[in-house]
Amino acid sequence: MMRRFLKSPITLLASVTVMAGAAGAQDGTRNPASDAFILIPESPSSAYVDATATHVPIAPSLHATDSVFIDVDNDGHLDVVVSVEYGVNRLYLNDGTGRLTYVPDAFGTEPHDNEHVRAADFDGDGNMDVVFVAESDEVHQLFLGDGKGGFIDASERLPAHSQGNGLAVGDVNGDGLPDIVVGSTGETGHTPDAQIIPASNLLFLNDPKRPGHFIDATKTHLPDSNDQTESIALADMTGDGHLDMVIASPAHPNRLLINDGQGRFTDASDRLDLQVPMETREVQVFDANGDGLNDILFFNITSNNFGWDKDPQTRLLINDGKGRFIDETAERLPAHRFSSWAGKIVDFNNDGAPDILAGAIQVPGFVPLQLRAWQNDGKGFFKDVTLDAVPGITVGRSWSMGSGDLDGDGKTDIFIGGWGTQARLLLTDKQGYQDGLPAQQRLTPARSKDRN
Repeated sequence: MMRRFLKSPITLLASVTVMAGAAGAQDGTRNPASDAFILIPESPSSAYVDATATHVPIAPSLHATDSVFIDVDNDGHLDVVVSVEYGVNRLYLNDGTGRLTYVPDAFGTEPHDNEHVRAADFDGDGNMDVVFVAESDEVHQLFLGDGKGGFIDASERLPAHSQGNGLAVGDVNGDGLPDIVVGSTGETGHTPDAQIIPASNLLFLNDPKRPGHFIDATKTHLPDSNDQTESIALADMTGDGHLDMVIASPAHPNRLLINDGQGRFTDASDRLDLQVPMETREVQVFDANGDGLNDILFFNITSNNFGWDKDPQTRLLINDGKGRFIDETAERLPAHRFSSWAGKIVDFNNDGAPDILAGAIQVPGFVPLQLRAWQNDGKGFFKDVTLDAVPGITVGRSWSMGSGDLDGDGKTDIFIGGWGTQARLLLTDKQGYQDGLPAQQRLTPARSKDRN
């Protein structure tokens, strides 16, 4: 993906929220350039406590592009694996309360252009493994977990390389083993006129004779097409029990590929109601309206900080039950003009209906904004409840998000990646967090000595 750097630092204060378009978040009528800095008094969140300052290793310049929660040492607590762009991927061990500790060199010492991470037990030994996809240097990595917190580099088992960005893991051919799909971008530079070399997405089938080794099935199982893919979702989109593929692109129309059950995919993109051009950075699949059918959510940006280009409105396509996906964004989602590189589906108000957390960045300017929260009414209509659900200090250039129960309260916590801003952690056990803080000591006022 094209990347941009800010020349001057931005100071975020804990006492206020830096929020773009807050007053006009519902109708999107405000000029995004004029309301990038609206100061709103911080109020307590009804859903989360931002535990970043006490529970996350501080690394404000890190490009934490993605994360996944797995128990790497079999202590019963989920740990966090983080992909790092132009850096070394990270392992954060969890003490059981959500407090994370950095373990250096868990994934080697060589930096790579890492974009995404996924996890599965690829070799069938009962321990979780991880795969990272890289873009510019094309070094995709596979690490096999030993169940004790250690990993063995088995990257040579990945049969091909590419300028990769999108990444998905799932059993596409029904043999009970997790397979890997890599989305290829083909970018050769980070300028508006950067050359794009046509490149196909990659499909690696897990070898049933040697689990944890992979066979390149790209030419035999994927359509012969050139892709520029940023995100891939594997999900059953037709109700036949097979994992289909939804592909998000920043340059081409988004696509839908249907699985025949053997891992062979055919293009059915004509089933997508794509009403406007999109520069999509992430796709999520979930049942938005509770009808038992998977719907599609596209997170979009307007440009890579060059100015206003495409409409960055997040778009929701509803499964009509007849094989088509209809764009019902205008009726169902809050209107907005910020760009969103990523988001997460999570039931943050615990009513049984999936809600949406959306990363927000002001473009032009690449300005960090407050994370957005859109609450589902149970029928797939969402309203903006950011000021109630998201802590005021949860601000950053939010990237892909990991989720799972880190603090042991049975609810879903969120690790928010940050592109050159501090990765943030939202915990649901607010009382437990407060109880775990060090006791505050009362300070005795200094007294000046009497002067004679």
